[in-house]
Amino acid sequence: MPVPLSQTWSVVRQVVGHALRGERQKPLVLMLEPLLRCNLACPGCGKIRQRADLLQRQLTPAECFAAADECGAPIVSIAGGEPLLHPHLAEIVEGLVARGRFVYLCTNAVKLEAILPALRPHRRLVLSIHLDGPREVHDAAVGRSGVYDIAMRAIRAARVRGFRVATNTTLFAGSDPQLMRDHFDRVMTLGVEGLMVSPGYAYDAASGHAGFLTRERTQQMFRQLLQRRPRTWRFNQTPLFLAFLQGAWELECTPWGTPTFSVQGWQRPCYLIADGYCATFQELLQGTDWQRYGRTSGNPQCRDCMVHCGYEPSAVRDTLGSLRGLWATLKFAVQWSRRGSERDRVQRHQAGGRETPCGCVGS
Repeated sequence: MPVPLSQTWSVVRQVVGHALRGERQKPLVLMLEPLLRCNLACPGCGKIRQRADLLQRQLTPAECFAAADECGAPIVSIAGGEPLLHPHLAEIVEGLVARGRFVYLCTNAVKLEAILPALRPHRRLVLSIHLDGPREVHDAAVGRSGVYDIAMRAIRAARVRGFRVATNTTLFAGSDPQLMRDHFDRVMTLGVEGLMVSPGYAYDAASGHAGFLTRERTQQMFRQLLQRRPRTWRFNQTPLFLAFLQGAWELECTPWGTPTFSVQGWQRPCYLIADGYCATFQELLQGTDWQRYGRTSGNPQCRDCMVHCGYEPSAVRDTLGSLRGLWATLKFAVQWSRRGSERDRVQRHQAGGRETPCGCVGS
């Protein structure tokens, strides 16, 4: 099931429309954190290491709607913390959908099956399931055994009910590319509409975690993971961002492209780095020295970061903002499709089967 054309068109209209009006700093995705507490204690997460009083606070539905209206991004990613712990989550989701937003509800899925009856499937709603690899890898990443099986059951249950479902995978140092490739093969058989991937990043609140990647190691790992990938894999990410992860395309961070709003306000400058908070979105845009952030700034906090929240907006801008970027997007898509076809044929040959006219494998 591909990303709906209406969602793609909403992003295109946002980027092109603002460019024609000379408006530069217009975000694509709002990272909305209605609460910071969680029912897991993942070693690579810094959100749950906040002060106890902050972990007890939560945004009201009205505050969530006001942030979405103020920001104006066409996509809202509801993160946290674990958003399913919010007592008014269904109201927040329905209110954002009613405002014409495409909503990605990010969850570890521990409580998802229980809350599914309270949610309604909608073409603007995607359940984005945190799934960092096969069973042993994922359970180690989240610090609790059995969570992988819970998440897999929840994905199946959500698909039966007609929800759009995607998975979100973070790769850390030591990740085995072949294990991850096998994992993606299995996930795609569940009927998810797409995969999302990102490298782990050592931001301050989680800097004690030993598994974060340097930029060079990130590129090496994603080349091993993504080159000659099968055509069955579908990504809810741009070809230019996937090329960037492999070192095949250069991007500079766009931190204001994915602003974050939480119980502390608008986080400066991005989802990962907290250099203060602002009361309004305009204060965030106008009162932040954006030159201090991104790889070319020399800021050591940004040196190895290749995370989607900063670079996916840049990839979208490059794709829609120049003929060079659009041509590169088409070129990468065609190249990877051909390589995937070659890999599929090799796998069928190794399996001892022959391809039938319908594309199936016969004996």
